[in-house]
Amino acid sequence: MTIEDLLAKAGSYLSPEQVNNVERAYNFAKKAHDGQYRKSGDPYIMHPVEVACILADLEMDPTTIISGLLHDVVEDTSVSLDDIREKFGGEVALLVDGVTKLRRFEFKSKEDQQAENHRKMFVAMAQDLRCVLIKLADRLHNMRTLKYMSAEKQVQKANETLEIFAPLANRLGISAIKWELEDIALRYLNPQQYYKIVNLMKRKRNEREEYISEVTDEITERVKEVNIEAEISGRPKHIYSIYRKMEYQHKQFNQIYDLLAVRIIVKSIKDCYAVLGIIHTHWKPMPGRFKDYIAMPKANMYQSLHTTVIGPKGDPLEVQIRTEEMHKVAEYGIAAHWAYKEGKSKGYNNKFEDKLAWFREILEWQNDAEDAKEFMESLKVDLFSDMVFVFTPKGDVIELPAGSVPIDFAYRIHTEIGNQTVGAKVNGKMVTLDYKLKTGDIIEMLTSKHSYGPSQDWLKITQSSAAKNKIRQWYKKQRREENVIKGRESIEKELKAQGYDPKEILTEENISNVANKYNFTSEEEIYAAVGYNGITTKQVVTRLTEKARKEQEESAEEILKSFPDVKSYTSKRRADSGVRVKGVDNLLIRLSKCCNPVPGDDIIGYITKGRGVSIHRTDCPNIAHENADQRLLEVEWENDTEKSKQYNVDIEITGFDRSGLLNDVLQSVAETHTMINAASGRGDKNKVAHIQMTISINNISHLKRVVERIKKIPDIYAVKRVMQ
Repeated sequence: MTIEDLLAKAGSYLSPEQVNNVERAYNFAKKAHDGQYRKSGDPYIMHPVEVACILADLEMDPTTIISGLLHDVVEDTSVSLDDIREKFGGEVALLVDGVTKLRRFEFKSKEDQQAENHRKMFVAMAQDLRCVLIKLADRLHNMRTLKYMSAEKQVQKANETLEIFAPLANRLGISAIKWELEDIALRYLNPQQYYKIVNLMKRKRNEREEYISEVTDEITERVKEVNIEAEISGRPKHIYSIYRKMEYQHKQFNQIYDLLAVRIIVKSIKDCYAVLGIIHTHWKPMPGRFKDYIAMPKANMYQSLHTTVIGPKGDPLEVQIRTEEMHKVAEYGIAAHWAYKEGKSKGYNNKFEDKLAWFREILEWQNDAEDAKEFMESLKVDLFSDMVFVFTPKGDVIELPAGSVPIDFAYRIHTEIGNQTVGAKVNGKMVTLDYKLKTGDIIEMLTSKHSYGPSQDWLKITQSSAAKNKIRQWYKKQRREENVIKGRESIEKELKAQGYDPKEILTEENISNVANKYNFTSEEEIYAAVGYNGITTKQVVTRLTEKARKEQEESAEEILKSFPDVKSYTSKRRADSGVRVKGVDNLLIRLSKCCNPVPGDDIIGYITKGRGVSIHRTDCPNIAHENADQRLLEVEWENDTEKSKQYNVDIEITGFDRSGLLNDVLQSVAETHTMINAASGRGDKNKVAHIQMTISINNISHLKRVVERIKKIPDIYAVKRVMQ
């Protein structure tokens, strides 16, 4: 496409003044991108022009098309957002900023950066949906030119397109973009299957075209008899759709019914149902294949009648019947309802506001999400997963993510209904609150004003992010005092487990760091958040100990400098640990809890400031990292610790899941005069029992005796020592 093509497209529905503004934006972008080239060798300006052409095909407003032309200038040139705002206005600057990638921050990995970029896009989209339309157009053109990228990049972009952008286009109802994105992605992810389907379609093309021609002639004749004006055509089947049915429904190519499809476009809804009657009268409908999306539209506003009949040659024939307006919505989705032509400031007609209410929840989710990856995962569940459609007792349709339970339904209706839920009826029968809802279910929630409120277990069974957030909010408000105590205890326990003194760590400076990182306003708010599971204990402790860990890292070399020749010093005894450390005196020695070394194990010492020397097993993965060698010391077990001290060891036992297995294990260990500190067991779906035990032993020989005794029990598969 050229700028002339773009101006011609825009000129077909925009005023001359608006077209001039589009041309002015093109000239600005061309100058900014001067000297830049795409991987294909084309001047870079060709990309924004193609993006703008795709937006013009959707008949978007001039602001969106201008933003499409300028969408890369801030990211790839010296132009700033202030420059955009000054020359093209705040609205264009907002849209350009919404699709500009984050590049001013350092990220741990490319995955983190990508997740953060997506979060930025979705949050901007929640404020103005045009951001995502520009992003979809950008992705579509990039996919069209994907052949110029490396093989690794092709697979990465294709996967990302199938995971995020194609489902998003579908959620917005823009099938014109969705189908093309999916087909191109499949070509790079599974070229063998892609070209196989293409060849199969080519072989039968003439035969299908003749059949469709015969069918359309027959339908045309029938609708003329009742004076209905209709546009009838064959409907192309998309390659990815065929692939999914072959792959996931295990169908052969010739078993896919809707390869043969006819689309009928009429003037009114009344004509839709009249044509449906004609089709069902003329050809026999197939049971279970009729769907009325006019009476019950899809979440993306799609409306149409779908039916499958036995056609003239005995082959299944799919028929879609819709009005011209419905067809426009089916192809262009939300873009079909853009209200700029009516001079409204709102981006889309008010009557569709409730249809897109799920976008408004995005801002709420991103505030509660702990990081960008969590935000994207919750977004995928609510926006991109398969959906179920259930009914209220009054017949209203409620859309929920597949796998939702009655609690998700309750919170979708109203927060208080969710908070006061005590039970649920589905299709008139009582069900448990973890019942998986199915399309067509009629749900009635049972509530009580005397309810104690939501259970924390509900967080594990609910599927929608909205329900999870409302449950967390309830705990945050209702049980603040209890949560503060619970949170503080949890943090102090974790600090002690990591070898820190809570009094030394819970300083005003460290608490302030946590508050700034996670947007808390006080120390109590941090404890409360941990108490109601709004944030994990480990996240808070990691931030609290950041300064202490940094000091340990920086001073490790200084400690080592104090002992220039560690091997020449005499051994110093530490009676409390049972370990002899070569060359170091007056340092605290502790046995590491991650690998629980016991006498007889090969061990090594690791120096850390403020915590002395940690004793690890030599095979412990926690010491196998870069620069570890600079902090390692030679250590050995003392001879007189073989029987004088008890050491905790974690073991895992697997065996056939039979009655009494755990009792047999406990009895066998007791017979070796070994103390059992903790024991737990579970069985899996393969009838394999997994038993975890913590036992106290004197040395490695003692441990071997216990293990050998357990192995003699019938139905035991394996016994192994585990690290935490």
